Amino acid sequence: MHNLLVGIQVICAIVILVSILMQPSKMDGFNFFSGGGETFYSHNKSKTRESRLARVTVLSSVLFAVVVIMQNLPKFIQ
Repeated sequence: MHNLLVGIQVICAIVILVSILMQPSKMDGFNFFSGGGETFYSHNKSKTRESRLARVTVLSSVLFAVVVIMQNLPKFIQ
């Protein structure tokens, strides 16, 4: 059981790293004066690649945390 949890943890860690590295940066130059206008993509955020990567990052992070808790749970019960 321990080996299975370690394997899942390693896979989750790799997925987290790849999904974070694939996300575009939020700062595209220091545009203090642009104002951030409304665009087509800002209205349809749920269907973009950015939102899918963010969702994958959050889900794999939650799974990673659950696996870590499951691995350490027997230590807390004793």
